[in-house]
Amino acid sequence: MVNNNSASHSLLNIAVVGHTNTGKTSLIRTMLRSTEFGEIEDAAGTTRHVEQATIFVGDLPVLNLHDTPGLEDTHALFAYLKKASAKSRSIAPVKILEDFVANISVHDSLEQEAKVIRQVLRSDVLLYVIDVREPFLEKYRIELEILTRSAKPIIPVFNFIAGHKQELFHWREQLATYNIHATLEFDTVAFTFDAEKRLYQKIQTLVEVHYDNLQKLIDHRAKVWKQLCLSGAKRIAELVVSVACYRENKSLKSNQLVDPLHEDRIHSFVRKAEQKCLNDLLSIFNFSEKDVAIQKIPVSNGQWQLDIFAPGILKAYGLDVGSAAAKGAAAGAGIDLMVGGLSLGAASALGALAGASWSTFKRYGDEIRATVQGTKWLCVDENTLQVLYLRQKQLLEKLMHRGHAACDTVQVDTPDKAQLPENWTGFISTLRQNPAWHESSVSRNNNKQYLEIESKLIAGILGQSSNSF
Repeated sequence: MVNNNSASHSLLNIAVVGHTNTGKTSLIRTMLRSTEFGEIEDAAGTTRHVEQATIFVGDLPVLNLHDTPGLEDTHALFAYLKKASAKSRSIAPVKILEDFVANISVHDSLEQEAKVIRQVLRSDVLLYVIDVREPFLEKYRIELEILTRSAKPIIPVFNFIAGHKQELFHWREQLATYNIHATLEFDTVAFTFDAEKRLYQKIQTLVEVHYDNLQKLIDHRAKVWKQLCLSGAKRIAELVVSVACYRENKSLKSNQLVDPLHEDRIHSFVRKAEQKCLNDLLSIFNFSEKDVAIQKIPVSNGQWQLDIFAPGILKAYGLDVGSAAAKGAAAGAGIDLMVGGLSLGAASALGALAGASWSTFKRYGDEIRATVQGTKWLCVDENTLQVLYLRQKQLLEKLMHRGHAACDTVQVDTPDKAQLPENWTGFISTLRQNPAWHESSVSRNNNKQYLEIESKLIAGILGQSSNSF
């Protein structure tokens, strides 16, 4: 929860500092799980004033985050402080900083730096954001020299670390010369919840008085994060169930594999179902339809195609390109429902009726009647179901590791069919035999067989044991 107007001296105050364009605002957006805070652009110096946001645990405010402008003219500031120190060597470095912010004028050339130092002095902890892609230049050494004079705990936060191990190692070496070892890897683009948790834990070790409230925040965030991931997985399971249970029927008089009218209806249903699932996943993780455009979650050209029936989509997923779905049909040749252990496609209708108990007839009456009358049930092709499951699972994984400051295009790789849950074919067969589960949540949630399938699907999506849920 964000409240930009909340302020309290009893709260933990954290200043996010660093050079321009290192990702300070991006870090705060990721910590807030919000794309609304501040402005993010490639140009340097986007943040011109100190901006504040408060993080809550329920109704309890825990800490204030302060986004500061970038330190732009550190050489001039360092020269100013060095000159002031030379005048009186008995004055503590922090006192010189206090005098600097007290005496600087609004139109002074160092007014931007004064905004940063003023907030630094008011804060309990400094998060010093570093773009590890940059070499350790003189300007960064000077920044550290200035910030250490504040006598505030500093936690260097390494940003943009993906694919830059060597640069990260070099930065650690340089910081060690300043006796700074309590560093943190927190990529604001390639997000992981563990990194966020470690950030709060490091702050705990530096400000003992706020330890308990920070622990409440850690526990709360962990609980919320688990629920977000579980909600996303459950939403994908609901998509698979809804589409697998969907059916159309057609007369067997025609020799056509799929009637165009039924095909269009099934295509439309599947497309709308996937679009709705995508929107719901974005909403769960506090992204929106606007973010699809702004943050370029791809919608075409083989990266993230909303049109599941686009040419080549099945081939891209390593599926059978000779299937009905690959030829543009969402429905297969139909399904033969099992009645009393007999396949209606293998036994005569009279034989199936004779072998069916009254309870079986009540359960499968529509199917038996349809077979006698020469009607065939059409369901969504299994390859189509596989694509739905695999790429929604991939999207969920991408969203779980996507910071709210990310502006790149999400790349969806070709999934491995091994990612399908164990007994996938059996699940699909059971779902097809229970069309009532398509729309009725009551009939689903009261059915032990459905709950078992849902649990297995969710476990497969999250890559965990179903016993974890």
